[in-house]
Amino acid sequence: MRWLPFLYVALVLLLEIALREEWAVSFFLIALPAIAAYAYGPAVVAALTVLAILLEGLLASITHHLGETHHVTADIATALVGILATALAAHRRGQERHLVHANSVAEALMRALLRPVPHQVGNVLAACLYRPSEAGTMVGGDLFDIRATRAGERAIIGDVRGKGLPAVRTVATILGSFREAAHEARDLPAVAARLERGLVREAEEIHDDELFATAVLIEYDSRTDRVTVTNHGHVEPVLISRGRVRTLQGPPALPIGLGALIRTDGPVVCTHRFTHGDVLLLVTDGLVEARDTDGDFYPLVERLRHRFEGRPAPGPAEVVDFLNTDLPRHARTLHDDVAMLAIAPHRRT
Repeated sequence: MRWLPFLYVALVLLLEIALREEWAVSFFLIALPAIAAYAYGPAVVAALTVLAILLEGLLASITHHLGETHHVTADIATALVGILATALAAHRRGQERHLVHANSVAEALMRALLRPVPHQVGNVLAACLYRPSEAGTMVGGDLFDIRATRAGERAIIGDVRGKGLPAVRTVATILGSFREAAHEARDLPAVAARLERGLVREAEEIHDDELFATAVLIEYDSRTDRVTVTNHGHVEPVLISRGRVRTLQGPPALPIGLGALIRTDGPVVCTHRFTHGDVLLLVTDGLVEARDTDGDFYPLVERLRHRFEGRPAPGPAEVVDFLNTDLPRHARTLHDDVAMLAIAPHRRT
């Protein structure tokens, strides 16, 4: 867009040369300030307004029409358009500064919410990644966290409906509820119930009847080498175990926030063996729905099998690093944020 005003001037001059006196081409310069207002600030727009008036006068003098009424009227019209365009450019710059400030605040809040996951949390090793769909921003609806509690290591990964600042508020609500419930709730269904109540209150406060979040909750018990999973309409976890890669399938519950739609006894709890050498991967739909140039989705399980099946057990960081490198080979552009959390049992010595 920044080169458009100068290209427009060049086009007008070429038309002036080609058409000579058949058309009053210089009148097209009246639009130059308005075009410049979309790409430049008020100072440049004002300067281009002066340039347009000077060029109009120069072209009129070449054809000996400088003092004619219609050329004077064109100069006045250019000046008026320039004044309005300068005001528009100033307003646009102010809006841009406000938007940058708002995004900076939102990014700072997201960084505070999505705290870096330590290499070791209780009895598990962990690695995480948050990859925004827009480069240079960190404002989205993906979330993850892991906590070491008396009941075991409890983790969440989720994706809230919406984008921007409203999504950040919802992320804050869910993570706040999880960080409290992870230490106090007796089991995962109780944790999910706390998240449900928190999100329902949030929806009532902002008058949004369609507010919800998909999520997976897990709990690892190092005493029994078992991991418990509840899936609330989210992407299924992937387990890398003994050189094999498979999804942990189970009956999904309704997304968090929509529990009132159907009366149930709570989410179905699934328990799986999870021992030393295994890696459990949790991701958001931004990863599995990333498309290549042919429109094909990212084949998560197939890519993990190609890389890790039949090989020595990887660590969580190795799995996350592989996906972070492999995903751009499949999809050059991301249309949704990507978050992932990988954990593996760790026996303390």
